Amino acid sequence: MNLANKLTVIRMILVPIMVIIPFFNIQGEWLNIPITYWLINFIFVIASATDKLDGYIARSRNQVTTFGKFLDPIADKILVLAAMIMLVEFTKIPAWIPIIVLTREFIVSGYRLIAVEKDGKVIAASAWGKLKTITQMIAIVLSFIDVNGFFAFIGTKLTGFSLALNITASIVMLVSVVATIFSGIDYIKGGKDLLKD
Repeated sequence: MNLANKLTVIRMILVPIMVIIPFFNIQGEWLNIPITYWLINFIFVIASATDKLDGYIARSRNQVTTFGKFLDPIADKILVLAAMIMLVEFTKIPAWIPIIVLTREFIVSGYRLIAVEKDGKVIAASAWGKLKTITQMIAIVLSFIDVNGFFAFIGTKLTGFSLALNITASIVMLVSVVATIFSGIDYIKGGKDLLKD
């Protein structure tokens, strides 16, 4: 197993570690944000960094493997969806957000499977897909440290840093949802010929 694949496996291992942190009931805060959320964020950021790093290593060292092609996108989806489900559990985002993300991933994965089976081609990620990935990562990090929740500034009187953080986290999360929807539409448009028969 090469280094790029090892990083992908590490990312998979970090997901359950991230998920079990709340069970330890760690007490204390830093900057008025629970230590638990900082730890979850730390693991999420490390795991997200391995996503960029393993791709770079695989391409630069010509170490692209079938194992990597299979596991890398799965590891990415599991990481993002696990984090979003945790955010739902902590009542920081509504459930419809990960539902949209999950629906898009099922559709895209289905199209990719058909594309590979029919002509061996891979439907390239669009600009919407790249925007989705970037905004999802940023939105998740911000949402964990935002103690108020998705668009809480509308119904509560937040001020200062709390207000700025809540607005930023909410808007970036909303942008990620819009990018998720449009990237899914792009995949459907790009692969519409696959379903003609």
